[in-house]
Amino acid sequence: MTSSPRNSTPKIPPNFMTKVLISGGGTGGHIFPALSIANALRRRDPQIEILFVGADNRMEMERVPAAGYPIKGLPVAGFYRTKLWRNIPVLFKLWKSMRMARSIVRDFNPDIAVGVGGYASGPVLKQAQKRGIPTLIQEQNSYAGVTNKLLAKKADAICVAYENMDRFFPGEKIIMTGNPVRKDILTSELTQREAKEQLGFDPDRPLVVTVGGSLGARSVNDAMKHAVKRFSDEGISVLWQTGKLYAEECQAAAEGLPNLQATPFVSRMDLVYRAADLLVSRAGASTISEIQLAGIPSILIPSPNVAEDHQRKNALALATRDAAVMIEDADAESKLGDTVMALLADPDRLKKLRHNAKEMALPDADEKIVDKIFEIISQK
Repeated sequence: MTSSPRNSTPKIPPNFMTKVLISGGGTGGHIFPALSIANALRRRDPQIEILFVGADNRMEMERVPAAGYPIKGLPVAGFYRTKLWRNIPVLFKLWKSMRMARSIVRDFNPDIAVGVGGYASGPVLKQAQKRGIPTLIQEQNSYAGVTNKLLAKKADAICVAYENMDRFFPGEKIIMTGNPVRKDILTSELTQREAKEQLGFDPDRPLVVTVGGSLGARSVNDAMKHAVKRFSDEGISVLWQTGKLYAEECQAAAEGLPNLQATPFVSRMDLVYRAADLLVSRAGASTISEIQLAGIPSILIPSPNVAEDHQRKNALALATRDAAVMIEDADAESKLGDTVMALLADPDRLKKLRHNAKEMALPDADEKIVDKIFEIISQK
């Protein structure tokens, strides 16, 4: 395993028009790192040509164009691990996606293809490797997915955020970069009091923030419905991001309670991280990296419904180093209230969680990944 150098920029021949293909998506945990890499590439070379490839009807088809980048969609979908008969149309979609990916790679003819995970990443990187185009994998999780393990054999580099990833990948290809995160999360100059005030909360009260993703998380929301009156009675402020699927029922549970905001979506996560005394969250890879870089004390409730049980392994990577507290999904409703109250009553423990999380942070991941991209292209 190596670290990407940050003290020199690989030289690209003058008047060389660099073309980078970025594939993957499906969730914000894949899309935000992909956009962070694209933005870092463009900062390095404003003339660079970037094309995204995502999965049709997934959130990248909206988020990527909104960020100013072109994207092409594939009909690819995930496999069912139960009810195997339902994979027949999935196999047809995969076959069609492979053909479409072959045409996209041929027509765009990139200097490198970057895979960030998600359904579209497999077909695109596979076709790039068949054409002899260099590929780079950005593995966000502490436990590698099946697709990335298969692609790793022919990849030129594999950028990771956790130690001991040579369990899954060839050690000589691994570069410890960390996961790219949204820049605005790290650039706020507000104090915690100012951030609380901007979010509409009393700066003298502790603030608990609960986030469950853009759609929401049923077990996290159920746990909050069970605990939220207790928090309010104890004078604790709560920012409850419910997700759009659960917005109405959660807002009904929060009605009439002081010091509480229940909202489907939070756009200013830079303010949220600055203001929070304690974060309750799922354990997606991007969220974990943001927690580490921002140094946020957190309670992680990993989703049991993700491939390879990624989130539980991500959460354990922090919990075993006393950088977060983990509650199993099945225990969320019975344990969340007591755990929040115990932590808020123990400032030393919160300080320790904050310190240990920040000790695990790997800053400038996007720039390190771009260093490696340009190094690979320069050697082409």
